[in-house]
Amino acid sequence: MSGPARGSGRRSSGLVAAGILVSRVTGLVRERALGHYLGTSGAADAFTVAFRIPNLLQHLLGEGVLSASFIPVYSRLLAEGRPRDAGRVASAVLGLLVLAAGGLTLLGVALAEPLTVLIAGGLRARPDTFALTVDLVRLMFPAVGLLVVSAWCLGVLNSHGRFFLSYVAPSLLNVAQVVALALAAWYLVDGTAGTVRVQEELVRWLGVGTVVGGGLQLLVQLPAVLRLTRGLRPVPRVRVPGVPEVLRAFGPVVAAKGVVQVSTYLQVLLASYLAAGALASLRYAQVLYLLPVSLFGMAVAAAALPRLSAGSAQERAAGGGRESSLRHVEAGLGRVAALVVPTAVGYLVVGDLVTATLFQTGEFGRLEVVAVWLVLAGFTVGLTATTSGRLLQAALYAGSETRIPAVTATVRVVVSLVVGAVLMLQLDRVAVTPDGLRVLGDLPALTPLPADERDDTAGVVRLGAAGLALGSGLAAWVEVVALRRAVRRRLGPVRLGGGQLGRIALAAAAAGAVAGLARPLLLTLPPEVGGLAAVALLGAVYVPSARALGVREVTEVLASLVRRVRARRG
Repeated sequence: MSGPARGSGRRSSGLVAAGILVSRVTGLVRERALGHYLGTSGAADAFTVAFRIPNLLQHLLGEGVLSASFIPVYSRLLAEGRPRDAGRVASAVLGLLVLAAGGLTLLGVALAEPLTVLIAGGLRARPDTFALTVDLVRLMFPAVGLLVVSAWCLGVLNSHGRFFLSYVAPSLLNVAQVVALALAAWYLVDGTAGTVRVQEELVRWLGVGTVVGGGLQLLVQLPAVLRLTRGLRPVPRVRVPGVPEVLRAFGPVVAAKGVVQVSTYLQVLLASYLAAGALASLRYAQVLYLLPVSLFGMAVAAAALPRLSAGSAQERAAGGGRESSLRHVEAGLGRVAALVVPTAVGYLVVGDLVTATLFQTGEFGRLEVVAVWLVLAGFTVGLTATTSGRLLQAALYAGSETRIPAVTATVRVVVSLVVGAVLMLQLDRVAVTPDGLRVLGDLPALTPLPADERDDTAGVVRLGAAGLALGSGLAAWVEVVALRRAVRRRLGPVRLGGGQLGRIALAAAAAGAVAGLARPLLLTLPPEVGGLAAVALLGAVYVPSARALGVREVTEVLASLVRRVRARRG
């Protein structure tokens, strides 16, 4: 059984990012197909809710929780030269996960309707959409067990330094969904695209593709995992050295991750009381928002966790390791900021162009583009905080500190929902129309729109979802401030951006200013290329500006590229 990787943090995070990039690109293809056939229709709302409900178990039992509870123990056993004990822990944890996920999946299928009421009760005012959502929840729930075991595979592979496969595997889920949607469209759409009947059948086929894709995502990882964990016996056992430690961490981490997931589902519940299309708008905006979170925040945190765990073990054993961990955290925060800050500026300045390039086709028109951009802008307010927070959480989890992330996550949820609920009621009276923004109702508002007005969205797209997104963005900063204080108490002072935030922000502002001045010209381009041109322009200004200002990460990446080019020429 091989030990953890000894490569650099930058190389490891690069492999994670590469895998996630493939997954996210295929996810964008799926979302574009969804936008083409469904737009922001009732069927799109139904699929959005149904896809989120079973994902609750995946997130609670899967990747995030296993990364924080299983990987530190498993990685430490490998680092201590105890591969046999590490294998026993992996076997026992897998057995427990299969037992838990299987039982809860059966309950989910049986209780699909009450679960839908609990999560998106507002849809009952739209009976057809509610009934379709219940059918989709029941259809897709079996994918949960497959995805949870797939997340266990990710934990094993990451601990052995095998980052790319575990993060590229989810692309198979996206591919399966796209294939299912394409087959359904070929079979069903015969000049009636956009009709309610066709849209309902399309999302049912999409549900089948989700289950098939979950199986493929698991199967592609199993051969490598079995080679690394020879003698694997997935029997649910608690009295195995290391397993009690995993379970002790598991509870608080589930609480922390559960609070975040509860926030997501309460956000869905609130959005179900908004005008039709709000749930779909949130979905499309989150696809763009989560792209840098996954590529940069998750990639850096996932690559850093095994190294931070090893440093924590060294600190406990010999009194060292703290300085090394602190350097890893600060270097990671610098990598995150160098990539995320210009992304955030781009979303705010030319986010409509990016949205149009990805989604404007078929049922997804210019009104939907502007509405999704405004929702995206709300999320983007907290983008830097969210991505930095992933790494700060990893630093705490590596030291077996699970209580503080749970508390800070709870505070974030409360702030997000309170602020978001107030803002969504006001902004659901504001709509994007062909003539611009208009107020359609009395302000201030203390209650949701009347039920008979929620489906009346002809020619307008209401902006209640943007209020929820802005509440989430503001709350992310509350959380990251608390996490930074906790890391400072454990390791020492840490700076957002690794001490380079001012220079990074200045370079990003210069890129944003140029893109803003070029907006009139960019808007004349076809939607398919306008976003690409905007991103290219941002990069063309940001990279040399950051280099001139001495942003370390940009300078090092450019130097590495130059060395590779020279080596190939030589």
